[in-house]
Order: sequence, then structure tokens, then C-alpha cells
Amino acid sequence: MKTCLLVDDSRVIRKVARRIVEDLGYEVAEAADGLEALAWCRAAMPDVILLDWHMPVMNGLDFLRQLRGEPGGGAPHVVFCTVENEPARIREALAAGACEYIMKPFDGDIIQAKFAEAGLITREGIAA
Repeated sequence: MKTCLLVDDSRVIRKVARRIVEDLGYEVAEAADGLEALAWCRAAMPDVILLDWHMPVMNGLDFLRQLRGEPGGGAPHVVFCTVENEPARIREALAAGACEYIMKPFDGDIIQAKFAEAGLITREGIAA
């Protein structure tokens, strides 16, 4: 089964995202900040990472830059899921290695559409 790591300091956001991503056929793990996510990735690299930008300890952008330097860190598809909506910030995230960008608030249709655009699910909405 494909795996998705949800990285967000909000337990509520992780809970909502977990339900959506599990419905898409992913096994889900959670991390509350970038440092915790990095430790998780070093133990078991996920297929997809749904990543918040603003978190304590290590923010999403710093995590992404560090992840891409780790062994196997180029493999996961990283989808930023954040309130950051400045075009320069979006370009910065994509330049750092994100493959998609979702604005909060989100719903199941938005995540499903972005995962489909990134080739992460089939047309039927199942993990690819």
C-alpha cells in the first residue's frame, strides 16, 4: 500500500486530511512539525508528503530542503497545504521540490484533484 505522511502542527487538520487521504487508498502517518517528519522519513520514506508551511521547531520549507538532501529524499511527491498564497512563496516551494500546492482551507475534492494532477491517484480516485 502507498504511504502518505501528513505534516501539520494542527491535530484537527491532520485528522481531516487523514480521512481524505485514507479514502484515496493511502496508509497514513502523521508528524506535528518538520523535525518529527524528517525523523519519520529517515525511518521509512513515504510515497507522498502533505506538508504545512508554518510549524514550530522546523517549518515546511526548511523540512523540504533538508528532505531533498537525504538519501531517497528526492522520491516522495510533496504537496504543500498551507495558507501561504503569495505567488513568490508558491514559486519558492515549487523551486525547493514541491510538486503541487493546496491552499487552506481544503476539502476532499481539492486534495483528490491535486493528487490526480500529480499522478498520485487513478481516475477512479485510488492510490496509483
